[in-house]
Amino acid sequence: MRVIAGTRRSMPLKSPKGMDTRPTQDRTKETLFNVLQMEIAGSEFLDLFAGSGSIGIEALSRGAAHATMVENARPAIQCIKDNIAFTKFNNESTVMEMDVLSALERLRGHKEFDIIFMDPPYMMEIEAQILSMLKNMDYVTEYTTIVMEMGLKRDMSFVEDNGFEVVK
Repeated sequence: MRVIAGTRRSMPLKSPKGMDTRPTQDRTKETLFNVLQMEIAGSEFLDLFAGSGSIGIEALSRGAAHATMVENARPAIQCIKDNIAFTKFNNESTVMEMDVLSALERLRGHKEFDIIFMDPPYMMEIEAQILSMLKNMDYVTEYTTIVMEMGLKRDMSFVEDNGFEVVK
């Protein structure tokens, strides 16, 4: 796993050991950032279920102003911290060591996030609950882009039920 593009291009990143975390593959990460490329520069980026931190670090490498990464698994947290230190993004990043629902509450009053990325464990099926919380948060506006990575067969009706629009 590596940083695909930007100021830290080609830098290798660590991945947590074990099967609890499944890092986003480089090809998928590249596709994601090709879609988001016009929104990244200067953005405030929130990475939920951050795993290794590779998505937040990729955003920073491509010009995001700040990335907040949320993770509660101890091995993954250490991996994120190691990757941030290695890529020297300490000043541009924040690691929240807690579960996502608690982090969303704790972020009340935070300035607007331009992009929110979430890749929860597929079996959790927590996306609807997260969107339900996000729709009432002051850091989510009509201009916030929310990206969800989930199983292909997952019913997405909950997106519009929570007042959001599926774009792609």
